[in-house]
Amino acid sequence: MDVPLLVVVDCPNEGPAAVLLRRALDDVGLSTVRFTTRIVSDQTEAEQFGSTGSPSVFIDGRDPFAQPGQRPALACRLYRDAAATSGVPPLAGLRQALKQAADRQP
Repeated sequence: MDVPLLVVVDCPNEGPAAVLLRRALDDVGLSTVRFTTRIVSDQTEAEQFGSTGSPSVFIDGRDPFAQPGQRPALACRLYRDAAATSGVPPLAGLRQALKQAADRQP
């Protein structure tokens, strides 16, 4: 499973997102899966990676939190769920996306 965490330089949510991602992986039984942190340094890279803001988690090439019509951007990212708005993905949604990706693995 390929799980990069895409961030811009000096993203204040990089650390919290990394902690959250590790927790979500562990919670769904993927404690041996390692993730990488990739720096998105310009708009061209944001477009190349499909990053719509920092931090973005991709799971096997897919952003599980992508919104229709959202364009790649070299910017901070906000996540919204029923309870709140945050600079990191919601833990429950991240767990669900990781579990679904794991279930698709051969």
